Amino acid sequence: MLKPAAIVGQVILYGAFAAFIGYFATSPTYHQIPDDVALIKLSISHLGDRECRKRTPEELAKMPPNMRAPMDCPRERSDIRLEVDLDGKEVFRTVLHPTGLYKDGVSTVYKRFEVKAGSHQLTVRMDDNLVKPGFDYVKDEPITLAPRQVMVIDFNPDQGGLFFK
Repeated sequence: MLKPAAIVGQVILYGAFAAFIGYFATSPTYHQIPDDVALIKLSISHLGDRECRKRTPEELAKMPPNMRAPMDCPRERSDIRLEVDLDGKEVFRTVLHPTGLYKDGVSTVYKRFEVKAGSHQLTVRMDDNLVKPGFDYVKDEPITLAPRQVMVIDFNPDQGGLFFK
């Protein structure tokens, strides 16, 4: 049988523990990024283009009739070249390699950049076929970021390629 003093002691200790947990659940206030900073997240998953070549008439003549496809497209995908510039300065440059045992999988990148809030000029260039010169997708536009705003750079070929949201 518990004595009244033991019960009161347990109530006081449990109350102190609950107050301790309650205080640190709400204070001190935590901010993931500082008050004058915004966040740009680059998150792209994309299949690189296939590096196809056109077969010559001589090659086609040597092949069996049922195998005479005019284009030779290997299974593996091209690397993807990606560049990000902010206010005319280089922020990020990379070449993404396809995943998978046969290099036929998706290429993925995730990167976050902390920038000062305010107006900026953001340029993103992506080339998904390194055999062809130049960039296939370019997005260059002014952006205005509020303090602690998160903006995402993403890619969707159905929406025209690169987009900011």
